[in-house]
Amino acid sequence: MPRATNNPASRARRKKIMKAARGYFGARSKVYTVAKNTLEKGWQYAFRDRKNKKRIYRRLWIARINAATRMEGMSYSRFIHALGQKGISLNRKALADLALNHPTTFKSIVDAVKR
Repeated sequence: MPRATNNPASRARRKKIMKAARGYFGARSKVYTVAKNTLEKGWQYAFRDRKNKKRIYRRLWIARINAATRMEGMSYSRFIHALGQKGISLNRKALADLALNHPTTFKSIVDAVKR
């Protein structure tokens, strides 16, 4: 009985990897094993950085809110604490957008919190 290698599935698997590695430099796009290693590492970075992106944006929003609240004579931590006490439930993304694009609206929120 002849040896079965399941060639169509193996070729399809390799083809999928080589297609994903298009655009890489040198052997990374030409040699299967090198391409596979490069792609796996790239997917690890992509997974990690999808998580890091959330942290980076949160830090940016906090920095923007802090800068805007300090211009109104208040610190970020006191502002966030006062927001919670007043029952104003705006997230940091929305607050940062208001601080950057609608400073008068943000000022009115800070004034409402100061009282």
